[in-house]
Amino acid sequence: MEKIIDENKQGESLILQAKSENSRKLYIESYGCQMNFSDSEIVASILEKEGFNTTQNLEDADLVLVNTCSIREKAEQTVRKRLEKYNAVKKINPGMKIGVLGCMAERLKSKFLEEEKMVDMVVGPDAYKDLPNLLTEVDEGRNAVNVILSKDETYGDISPVRLESNGVTAFVSITRGCDNMCTFCVVPFTRGRERSRDPQSIVAEINELWEKGFKEVTLLGQNVDSYLWYGGGLKKDFDKASDMQKATAVNFSQLLELCAMAQPKMRFRFSTSNPQDMTLDVIETMAKYDNICNYIHLPVQSGSNKILKAMNRQHTRQEYFELIESIRKIIPDCAISQDMITGFPTETEEDHQLTLSLMEYVKYDFGFMFAYSERPGTLAERKLEDDVPIDVKKRRLSEIIQLQLEHSLYRTKQHVGKIEEVLIEKPSKKSDAHWSGRNSQNTVVVFPKEDYKVGEFVMVKINDCTSATLIGEAVGYSENN
Repeated sequence: MEKIIDENKQGESLILQAKSENSRKLYIESYGCQMNFSDSEIVASILEKEGFNTTQNLEDADLVLVNTCSIREKAEQTVRKRLEKYNAVKKINPGMKIGVLGCMAERLKSKFLEEEKMVDMVVGPDAYKDLPNLLTEVDEGRNAVNVILSKDETYGDISPVRLESNGVTAFVSITRGCDNMCTFCVVPFTRGRERSRDPQSIVAEINELWEKGFKEVTLLGQNVDSYLWYGGGLKKDFDKASDMQKATAVNFSQLLELCAMAQPKMRFRFSTSNPQDMTLDVIETMAKYDNICNYIHLPVQSGSNKILKAMNRQHTRQEYFELIESIRKIIPDCAISQDMITGFPTETEEDHQLTLSLMEYVKYDFGFMFAYSERPGTLAERKLEDDVPIDVKKRRLSEIIQLQLEHSLYRTKQHVGKIEEVLIEKPSKKSDAHWSGRNSQNTVVVFPKEDYKVGEFVMVKINDCTSATLIGEAVGYSENN
């Protein structure tokens, strides 16, 4: 997996604050998207009530869980290597139990449990509330499986335990599942159909985070712009809702406004958006509230209409351009990032050049770029031959990455000389004498610590930059403190 900026630590072991009365130890690792990390916080909350504290030491664990990702072949290979590591430790500690959570659960449950005997438990994304029952099965010496997908589970009634938290930023899940059925993607099969969470439970979680000192929330979903609450149930069933339900339904723009108004001094982001579903009212709401960050992650996947159609993306190149133009008009300083897949079946050199020309038009701030890897069970795997040679994929990916690096530097240079609000999140990785935070556009900013503290909003003058980082000096506190 190639990224210009990787905001998420991949394969991070997570810790929750120990409860003294808990006697069992949980070691949990998460891979893949932000939703998986958010789900691990839900799992930790459920298991905390079952007597588990987490540990950083794999060798001490009574239960080891890995929250998995199936979106890329490389992610699956990484998880398999971790399972091999867990089983090596289990030979020394035979009482240890191993479980697989998340997106690999449904597809590989038989292989993990029966053929390779690598795990004791397999749990799908909608079955985490069943963990107490599954643990009982495992403790009694039986393998345990629940990968059933739900039509209404959103975990809205569970207060997540914030794992490995900086105490400043947090994720809040607002939807689960996806209805888009892109031909390359396994998410609709591993996470089920799309359903939204009660907005009042979302606002309540945000208020709780504010009371605990958090300063920024990212609203999460496979496709946040499809958020639609009408009392519960699948989004596809909205047409069957009553007139009252339809009249009082809450869409994503309205949810954003509810959040922004509930905590005016808290910053809000959201991810991920889908071009076909992002509407002007969302962009206008962003412009209306200063505490909604000027940043949109807007996956495009390809610049070729032919390839977009083969991917079952419900937008064209021109429609994407029109959306970009609307964003630039309403929020001129809005940062935009992309997801891009190169080497999709039937992609020609002309298609690749169309992708490069689209990138030239948008000049993304940063991006997440991949060579296509065939995912079992998807329509592309069943219907399309993976006919682009690997060396061609690698060459095209390299060209996309190089162009993105040029555009990232172009965008960061536009910040130099400006004074921007930065939320301090942590010490800089490269210098203990510097803080690291992000501006509204989601760009990393580093500056000397002086007397400032984590969690404070600081005004920073940007003096220099790289393609990924802004370098500056604090000139005072923001009025948001």
